[in-house]
Amino acid sequence: MLRLSKKADYALMAMKHLALRGDRGSSSAREIAALYDIPIELMAKVLQRLVRRGLLSSHQGTRGGYELARRPTQISVADVIQAIDGPVTVTACSPEENQCEQFAKCNVRDPLWKVRERILSALGECTIAELAADSAPVPAATRPAVFHTHQ
Repeated sequence: MLRLSKKADYALMAMKHLALRGDRGSSSAREIAALYDIPIELMAKVLQRLVRRGLLSSHQGTRGGYELARRPTQISVADVIQAIDGPVTVTACSPEENQCEQFAKCNVRDPLWKVRERILSALGECTIAELAADSAPVPAATRPAVFHTHQ
């Protein structure tokens, strides 16, 4: 079964949140974690990995936090998933590693690599802007009224 990791799910949630904020400023890891009931430590690690991969920018200080490093139309779902989980795979083998006993005789390897390419293409075509446009904002009942960040 093809499945995203929890970290990739959280990364996509954070990216969508930041895209919905638009030009209204940055969000802290604490704010995002609280809104979506994600452990703060895990959210902070995910956000830092996205910063290292150039998908987010971070700012220190009282008005600090995280913002998208590019416009939401320029960041694909594939970019986010690969930043968190590494290369997308659908088989245990890969073109770089001929470790599998069946590698030379495998009759589904090449077709499955084509499936992988189609999946990557679809994930690459879907942008964070599309994710943000495809739903309602966070309900007011779940939004904390005020955030105090003491970092």
